[in-house]
Amino acid sequence: MIGRITGILLEKTPPQILVDVHGVGYEIDVPMSTFYNLPASGGAVSLHTHFVVREDGHFLFGFATEEERATFRQLLKVSGVGARMALSVLSGLSVNELAQAVALQESGRLVKVPGIGKKTAERLLLELRDKLGKTLPSLSGARLASTPDAPPDAKSDILNALLALGYNEREALSAMKGLAEDVGVSDGIRQALKALSKG
Repeated sequence: MIGRITGILLEKTPPQILVDVHGVGYEIDVPMSTFYNLPASGGAVSLHTHFVVREDGHFLFGFATEEERATFRQLLKVSGVGARMALSVLSGLSVNELAQAVALQESGRLVKVPGIGKKTAERLLLELRDKLGKTLPSLSGARLASTPDAPPDAKSDILNALLALGYNEREALSAMKGLAEDVGVSDGIRQALKALSKG
């Protein structure tokens, strides 16, 4: 219903902000990834939004990028995940970090997010495995480990290369099972492709 909000940022009280749009103040909940990039109060702001109607009220969620909103919507489709939990996930992990965790099936990264237990983390990984790549096509050719706090990792680069070549996560991860821990990126890609061609 409300897909985008552009106006003046009046207040910032995480995770909620107040945006004035021609005299109407909209209360919008945002993930911390968006919050950190907001201008100072009084500045112009434009957010992609997702409108939620529940019995106990109407809620507006805002996102700095289309990728964040698309990921939020995919999280909402996972059984047992509501808007608050989806917001927590995007506050604890960037879109790239979440995509990497899903691609590598790393539940350990998700359980660090407040409110996410082991079972929920495993359900998220399972249900997002085939969906997240489709939602975020820009990530398939990008280096998922390019976030500042993620050190370069040959396995991640190999996986990303295979995804960019059109293989799905299941095929790519299966082909990588036989690779040595210290394999180089180019050798790893070559060996994985050989395994895939045999399969």
